[in-house]
Amino acid sequence: MDRSGFGEMLSPVIREPEVTRTARKQSAQKRVLIRASHDENLGSTTPRNQMIPRTPSLFRQPFTPNRSLPKHPDISCILGTEGRSPQLSQSSGFLGNLSMVTNLDDSNWTAAFTARHLGLFTKAEPNSVTEEASAVMLREDDPGEAASSSMFPDFLQSFLKHSLSTVFDLVEEYENICSNQVNILSKMVNRATPGLQKFSKTASMLWLLQQEMVTWRLLVSLYRDRIQSSLQNGNMLTTPAANASEKTFVEALFQRESLVRQCQMVVDWLESIAKEEIGDFPDNIEFYAKSVYWENTLHILKQRQLASSIGSARPLVTELDPDAPIRQKMPLDDLDREDEVRLLKYLFTLIRAGMTDEAQRLCKRCGQAWRAATLEGWKLYHDPNLHGEIGAELEPVEGNPYRRIWKISCWRMAEDERFNKYERAIYAALSGNLKQLLPVCDTWEDTVWAYFRAMVDNLVEQEIRLSVMAQNETEELPREYLEANWTLEKVFEELQATDKKRVLEENQEHYHIVQRFLILGNIDGLMDEFSRWLSKSGSKLPGHLLRFMTHLTLFFRTLGLQTKEDASVEVLKTYIQLLINEGNTHLIAFYCCHLPQDLAVAQYALFLEGVTDFEHRQISLELAREADLDVATITKTVVENIRKKNDEEFSPHDLNLDQDSDTTQEDRVKIDVIDWLLFDPAQRSEALKQGNAIMRKFLALKKHEAAKEVFVKIPRDSIAEIYNLWEERGAHSSLPAEIDNAVREHLCIRAYLEAHETFTEWFNHMNAAPQKPTLVSQPSFTEKIAYEHKEKKYEMDYDIWKGHLDALTADVKEKMYNVLLFVDGGWMVDVREDPEEDHERVHQMVLLRKLCLPRLCFLLHTILHTTGQYQECLQLADMVSSERHRLYLVFSKQELKKLLQKLRESSLMLLDQGLDPLGYEIQS
Repeated sequence: MDRSGFGEMLSPVIREPEVTRTARKQSAQKRVLIRASHDENLGSTTPRNQMIPRTPSLFRQPFTPNRSLPKHPDISCILGTEGRSPQLSQSSGFLGNLSMVTNLDDSNWTAAFTARHLGLFTKAEPNSVTEEASAVMLREDDPGEAASSSMFPDFLQSFLKHSLSTVFDLVEEYENICSNQVNILSKMVNRATPGLQKFSKTASMLWLLQQEMVTWRLLVSLYRDRIQSSLQNGNMLTTPAANASEKTFVEALFQRESLVRQCQMVVDWLESIAKEEIGDFPDNIEFYAKSVYWENTLHILKQRQLASSIGSARPLVTELDPDAPIRQKMPLDDLDREDEVRLLKYLFTLIRAGMTDEAQRLCKRCGQAWRAATLEGWKLYHDPNLHGEIGAELEPVEGNPYRRIWKISCWRMAEDERFNKYERAIYAALSGNLKQLLPVCDTWEDTVWAYFRAMVDNLVEQEIRLSVMAQNETEELPREYLEANWTLEKVFEELQATDKKRVLEENQEHYHIVQRFLILGNIDGLMDEFSRWLSKSGSKLPGHLLRFMTHLTLFFRTLGLQTKEDASVEVLKTYIQLLINEGNTHLIAFYCCHLPQDLAVAQYALFLEGVTDFEHRQISLELAREADLDVATITKTVVENIRKKNDEEFSPHDLNLDQDSDTTQEDRVKIDVIDWLLFDPAQRSEALKQGNAIMRKFLALKKHEAAKEVFVKIPRDSIAEIYNLWEERGAHSSLPAEIDNAVREHLCIRAYLEAHETFTEWFNHMNAAPQKPTLVSQPSFTEKIAYEHKEKKYEMDYDIWKGHLDALTADVKEKMYNVLLFVDGGWMVDVREDPEEDHERVHQMVLLRKLCLPRLCFLLHTILHTTGQYQECLQLADMVSSERHRLYLVFSKQELKKLLQKLRESSLMLLDQGLDPLGYEIQS
């Protein structure tokens, strides 16, 4: 064999099977490293504010929508930035779609969202997580949850700083927040030890936030266009000339038909997601044939020419034109077939991501320039010189004048089962052949993309047929394609009828359901779905999903779109409850203010019930004022809620002189709740009323110490403050009956507490009398002297004790009479009639008279009888029976019987003193 033949055998393009497999393994490892480090090189991705690349379709900008459309004078009020069209923005790259391995049901979410670690990132700036912070979070039980906790305040901060005129900028900021968090979680997942349970939760969180991010992206694209379309209302639309080109007619179609425009937006959106998932792998694909395709088959054929006598060989194609394997029905070399399948799969992946230019470059790089040319035929034909001025410089012609023939060829190729499934899918995507495109679509996103791409292709083709179809073209696309009548609803009905289990499962995921309703523009259906989720799972829904649902509802309200009130309120209430459970005290007020006023009061009051720290209470009320909540009604509601919690029966207490009931922890909460009404002096009257209500209950339960603590909490100048505030309002009339009665009731309770406190002091002093010394039998002289000294000291102590006792007796008698003979109608009796009378309060006051006045009367008798004032004891009968005070009405029969028994005892003592039964001297 000559040297030249030997050198040809060792040509660099020749690869042994072992060398090829090794090289492929190294290439695969390289791609894995690239994917793993992709988040470290975010700068290599398309900037967020640039447009996504053009797809192999005629459905790109300027068609989505036309930037040249004049803006309505008021559009900037809604659309935000001047001149911005409703297009998709490119987000930073992140890890692949975890929905492939992370399909969580409600029970999974319950486990994934139990422990909350708030506060680590409450004020974190985007992309500001340091290595130390990441290391700390990696040690958390649920590091994904800890890292994502900052999103709750971040979303509120973004919401508060945007107005109606920048509502779409707000949604883009939501997307940015999610994107930043996705990058953080991606780093955590990459640095984590595989297989740990806590990082599976973080991966789940990552997938959840990825879905939220792309949903915000879809929302801003669709609704910016819908709002702009509603404001333009068909104005300023131009009609193409009869002899206009395909491109001109399609431009007019996209300007005119919002359905076509928004369907293309869905395609753009799904392609942007796919591009993010593949990252920058197209720049790192290693194909070893740079200019020659089917190199191994070529080498074998050359070898056969040089040594045709060497044994028998397996059959291969004998020609190397692109159609040879199909035409000759002969195979390529195995390695070339593997390369071909791999290349086709990569090409479809690029087309799925809207990267047709990248796919064409890859074809050229691999020696398949002919295939790159087949990917060019979709472009619409347009000759700008047809309508140009005479003598003007000629401009280049755009597009494919034989596009229809090219499309029919693509359709036929997609139908031909002899081709690889990915090759058929490539040309099915280019020709709108949905049937042949679906077999390679394994996920929900892929399937929706296939349907919408085919739908847009069909609608555009119908427009071209009606407008610019050449008369001499005899070949037609299949009838089922041309006569298809696609609608958005029909697309999703077909999607639900698929036989692919994975697509059906993903179709039921929360965010995919939201995306479906957003595409359909069915807000009512979406709100019904929210209601179903809340009734089914409620608090078990992921916290970040509830946050998304809440801000989506607020977005609709901001745009003035009608949402079902019940569902909207339920979403807000559930999210507020989540914030309460998580202790996000600085967020709650601003969401409560979006509820109806009565519900806002109830929800914020429910939150305040758990706030016990004085400083936190002040802050919470200040936040409520900033959110324009009704602070006075809220604090009143808080007090009433706690006051009525675990409410016991308003029942008679024991009449025996035993000790008061102890103050429990529940009582302590009811005592401290009065503080809510003391921050604002304007609420003194309410503090008085609520304090009275709490003290009534304590008095009924014989918890005098607890009642005293409530009384002490109410500032001493409250009554004067109430009158001053009334005068400052310029009111010359007396206080309203409700407030006036509350002031009187407060004075009644003060009189009773003073009487009870003085009695307690008298009783303790009475039982602390000095003990008279005793002399032992047969005392010594020293013992007699000591006894005499003790006796003198006893007499002195007794005189002091007796003097103090007499003073206390006079004081307690006076205070008890003040209660029993309370002025203007009696103790706990309203003087003025209130047209809005509180029947429960009136009932309690009547019962309290029956509970306290008889007992006070018995205590007064005890004092008088013990101190020997028997005649005054009998005067109690006159007081009780007096028609002026009518105290006998508050005594039961048993109590009257008991009182008469005590009076009998006092009368007997008078008889023992030689007086008559009423204490008068007996006349002889």
